[in-house]
Amino acid sequence: MKDLRARKLVAAERTRIDAALGELGAGIRDDGALELQQTGESDSGSDLASEMVDAAMVADLHAELEAVGRAEERISAGTFGVSVESGRRIPVARLEAAPLAERTLEEQRAHEDEGR
Repeated sequence: MKDLRARKLVAAERTRIDAALGELGAGIRDDGALELQQTGESDSGSDLASEMVDAAMVADLHAELEAVGRAEERISAGTFGVSVESGRRIPVARLEAAPLAERTLEEQRAHEDEGR
């Protein structure tokens, strides 16, 4: 994959993640106030559950931002599209679908199985 295409794909991922973080931040600030306005009361149990889900989503998005940074480093180093595990080429179709991929699909599946 050409560097310019890789940069565009990774930049699009950064934009998507930044937008999602912005939306979550607004939602975190607005949810409680909206419920209070609509009902005159707040359901603290549901507020807590919502906050926990939002916090988990924010953590996932921050992890994705770290992956964006690693992808940008690999582009600069000329190793984008090469598995960080085996050094094998990651198929272009995989990179088009998942620009932050650090491993081949088979390696990623094995990596995820190890984590379970």
